[in-house]
Amino acid sequence: MKHTRFRSLLLILILPLFAALVIYIGLFSVLELATERSDKIAAERQKNLAETLVSKMQAAVAHDQESATVWDDAVRNVSDGNAEWMKANLGKWMFTYFQHDRAYVIAPNGRAIYVFAADEADSTKAYQQVSDIVSPLVNRLRARLATGDDAGISDQVLSIGESDLLKVNNHPAIVSVKPIISDTGNIEQKPSEIYLHVAVRYLDGSFLARMSSEYQFDGLNFAWTKSAEDKRSFAAARNADGREFGYFSWHPFEPGEAVAKSVRPALAAVGLSVFVALAGMGAVVAARNRKLRQSRAELEHLARHDTLTGLANRARFSEHLATAISGSAATQSNAVLFMDLDRFKQVNDTMGHPVGDRLLVLVADRLRRIFPDSVVGRLGGDEFTAVITDVTSDQVSRSCEQVIESMRRPFEIAGTPISIGASIGVVIGVGPDVDPSDLTRKADIALYNAKAAGRNRFAIFGPHMDELVQERRALESDLRLAVLNRRDLEVHFQPVYAAPNGALYGAEALLRWKHPLRGLISPEVFIPIAEECGVITQLGDLVLEEACLAAQRWPDLEIAINASPLELNNEAYSLRVIAALNKHGIDPARLEIEITEGTLLDSAGECQRNIEALRSTGVRVALDDFGTGFSFFGRLQYVAVDRIKIDKSFVGGFDSQDADNRAIVEAMIRLARAKGLKTTAEGVETEEQRAILKELGCDHLQGYLMSKPMTKDAFDRMVGTNVIDLQAKR
Repeated sequence: MKHTRFRSLLLILILPLFAALVIYIGLFSVLELATERSDKIAAERQKNLAETLVSKMQAAVAHDQESATVWDDAVRNVSDGNAEWMKANLGKWMFTYFQHDRAYVIAPNGRAIYVFAADEADSTKAYQQVSDIVSPLVNRLRARLATGDDAGISDQVLSIGESDLLKVNNHPAIVSVKPIISDTGNIEQKPSEIYLHVAVRYLDGSFLARMSSEYQFDGLNFAWTKSAEDKRSFAAARNADGREFGYFSWHPFEPGEAVAKSVRPALAAVGLSVFVALAGMGAVVAARNRKLRQSRAELEHLARHDTLTGLANRARFSEHLATAISGSAATQSNAVLFMDLDRFKQVNDTMGHPVGDRLLVLVADRLRRIFPDSVVGRLGGDEFTAVITDVTSDQVSRSCEQVIESMRRPFEIAGTPISIGASIGVVIGVGPDVDPSDLTRKADIALYNAKAAGRNRFAIFGPHMDELVQERRALESDLRLAVLNRRDLEVHFQPVYAAPNGALYGAEALLRWKHPLRGLISPEVFIPIAEECGVITQLGDLVLEEACLAAQRWPDLEIAINASPLELNNEAYSLRVIAALNKHGIDPARLEIEITEGTLLDSAGECQRNIEALRSTGVRVALDDFGTGFSFFGRLQYVAVDRIKIDKSFVGGFDSQDADNRAIVEAMIRLARAKGLKTTAEGVETEEQRAILKELGCDHLQGYLMSKPMTKDAFDRMVGTNVIDLQAKR
């Protein structure tokens, strides 16, 4: 009986209890080990994240400064001591927009000419609090400027600087010093005369709150020394020389402990529930581990992708390109495309960075649809790239044409259509032995050639392109020198005649560049270079000045000048023209400004505002090369001009057997007359062309049949003493 009882007890109680205890102890041990390891990994990740955030904030403060310190306006206004401007752009605005707590502008003599401190109303006291702290950074930066040190400058970093973690007014702070320099290079600055901008961003207060909220740091604070408080994690903040500057501390995220707390009650239950709890524990632990892996994957994605568009960044692009090449067959062709958006800077400057950012996102979406099976990247700014593997040159050409066509279609942002374009440089490499860096260099050269050829097109790299790039760069340098010295540039004048009686009506001012070694260089070559390198405004001012002088010399003639879309997009253009006319005492009605149809694509409306301002004073506006652009008849319904100039391609067509050219020109003249506009035909080279244009009712003629462009002295000799007679004829 006792034996039976014992067996029953053994079978019913002892063995199940022993088995349950063994399972429980085993599971409990595993659970505690997993808890400790998971919590340790999570704590280490939080520590790395905290250190990374501080490092990124240092870079962000310096980057924020460059939005206002690398700027011609900043150089001029700081040099002039314009306190209101500095407040609006270098001080209070930095606080409002970037949360910089303090800002100082330091003159070359070391004196602070502007002080902003959100936590100190007394500017003198605010500068005294940091002068000794900031001096070493200022001295180091000035020494680097003096030696021409440009270490660290890249496509994203526009100027050198010095930064460190320092104690400011008992606050831990990032202190960054940046030079205030020209963004165009047009302002000459000696290193000893450069003003410096100092930005201070506290690492406590709003920074801690944002860090805690966005990255879920529980109980986050900053202390100058480590506390002995148990169960807090610490991340050291180190200054430039590697010393520990202070410590961020927080209650660590403990995913393992959270799991253990939920599982322990189940383990204390009866044996069968242990098995159930084990399954539950495994599921919960797996879920927690999945969350950690997901967080890690997100961090890795951020490190390899552009945060704005989600496309591959430079590092991911380079990695993929190397992998694609190394895995290629011996005869496999791979293409690298470098794409640059045309007119993006104009959109960004005139409509604001939020619109520019939204435009980049929409561009990225279109590129993804065009290259669904390829890696598309954004290298920075408005530069995109794509790697197409195992492709033929014809396929690449079709893809490029597809991109150009896609970018030409307007983008609609907040109800406003925005028109841009794209230039593409392509290089094709064969086999696994090509150098990836050599491919990217050649793609960049091809892009340069595509942009030089007129934009909105693509170019595939050829061996001649290296020489073309060097030649174009030499031309750009020579043009800058010619503009700077006002040398080798001369304005010629081509007469314009009345069609009915052949009387001299006026002249068009045309800029000529006679290079000392290359001879006469076509405007079709040097005008795009001038627009790209930023000297088109100086060239326009030169022509405007010569046109005003010509108007004084020939008081009975109308004078016409050409205006670049970039000039008309400058809000000060109309003021410059009116000031020049007033300076020389010229009646505005005697000046005519010729614009191209491309100018009318200005979605921000700046060009149209300049045109309206000029016409309101009496200046006349002509639409040049009419008929060669887009929807040219429909455009006359929406743009206010005084004259259309019929392109020479239509006039030259009179000599062919095709009657369409005559019909088109006749339609243009009738349309202009119906709108109350004058007409001028360009490129008249034969008597037959002149007769047809006179018969069709064209108002004025211009071309080699009557006269080529000539110097002002030659024009003087042509006019001679016939000014009064010319006046009588008119």
